[in-house]
Amino acid sequence: MPTHIIALLFAIVAETIATSALKASDQFTKIGPTAIVVIGYAISFYLLAYAVRFMPTGIVYAIWSGLGIVLVAVISWLWFGQKLDLGAIIGLGLILAGIVVINLFSDTASHG
Repeated sequence: MPTHIIALLFAIVAETIATSALKASDQFTKIGPTAIVVIGYAISFYLLAYAVRFMPTGIVYAIWSGLGIVLVAVISWLWFGQKLDLGAIIGLGLILAGIVVINLFSDTASHG
């Protein structure tokens, strides 16, 4: 797997961890979760910047933000007990479908 794809995947993981820690940071009043937020976003943007050297920015951002949205929603559901209604589940499914379409059918998303 190319290094820019690995970097993008790790950027998504770092962003998901950082975003999930936002709630625990209690508006940046708790030092531990706040550090996770800052470090997670710093890592994520560094890796995202690497990925856009090899892929179009719009495609990288669509994959990064789309998968991040879905992962944060799932973590919030599992970890924080936040509910997902049918509309949210359908919307998240459409986001995933969009990412699949981009990766499978778009020449713009050249991963090579």
